[in-house]
Amino acid sequence: MDTSRDNARTGAIERTVRGLLPLYAEDEQDSPRRVLRGYPRPQRIVEAQRFLLATLFPGAIPELEDKPLQELLSDSLHRAWELLEAEVERALPFRWKGAAATRGGQEPCEKVEASALDLVTCFFETLPAIRELLVEDVQAAYDGDPAALTYAEIKLAYPGILAIASHRLAHELYRLNVPILPRVMSEWTHSRTGVDIHPGADIGRGFFIDHATGVVIGETARIGNRVKLYQGVTLGARSFELDADGYPVKHVRRHPTVEDNVVIYSHATILGGDTVVGKGSTIGGNVFLMESVPAGSMVVRGDSGSPKVKTRNKL
Repeated sequence: MDTSRDNARTGAIERTVRGLLPLYAEDEQDSPRRVLRGYPRPQRIVEAQRFLLATLFPGAIPELEDKPLQELLSDSLHRAWELLEAEVERALPFRWKGAAATRGGQEPCEKVEASALDLVTCFFETLPAIRELLVEDVQAAYDGDPAALTYAEIKLAYPGILAIASHRLAHELYRLNVPILPRVMSEWTHSRTGVDIHPGADIGRGFFIDHATGVVIGETARIGNRVKLYQGVTLGARSFELDADGYPVKHVRRHPTVEDNVVIYSHATILGGDTVVGKGSTIGGNVFLMESVPAGSMVVRGDSGSPKVKTRNKL
């Protein structure tokens, strides 16, 4: 045994630990220095998400595939509930920390365990409505993509369907003011599909993202019914309003509204909380838009790079 090497290694590690220790905080404050101990566990949140997706699309998890439908649904939901309730309980204290404390106006709750149970109960009650929306989303994909030959390939292979299914789950948790979990779910989806939808975005019925990769939809975006996006579309914010200390103001409208029956082609960028894309409009590829357009507009990229707007006579 080479004791000199062992001593050198031990000494180096101990010096590193002494250097690192002052850089961590173990108190209850939400800060960049705080250790992750006691935080919600992303791997368990994602596991719950997988079981929820298996409920919305039965057969998605192979080990559950051969069970009768009622048993499959019950088993998936029991597993999802067990995982989700524990993580909601871990997340709830963050509702009253940092900028999250200014959202919703709710007083801190001492009975976190009971609140977690109530929130998960409310969330599960939304699942039938989410399933109903997803059936319409799958239909929109089939109707909107001439390359789609079966509903099966859409449900099994289309990243846009996985993205919107995951978003509809995360959005309901966001609406219930559950901290952290919706973002973990949306970022897992982002890593799987290349689609980045903030869980706060409000998306209507019959939504389809064709090709999907590179789509970004911000927190306060509002999207109507029967909207179709192509790859690379951004529904984003303009420069942020700053508070007295120079930090971005939170909880304000920053992202555009897209009304019903709009098509937005690839790599179009639409910015701003005051920007409204009117019903029945078409936004061409590579358009950069920061102002509202009326219903029935056709917007294309002009020779100078600025958008050119033409209004149709009929929607």
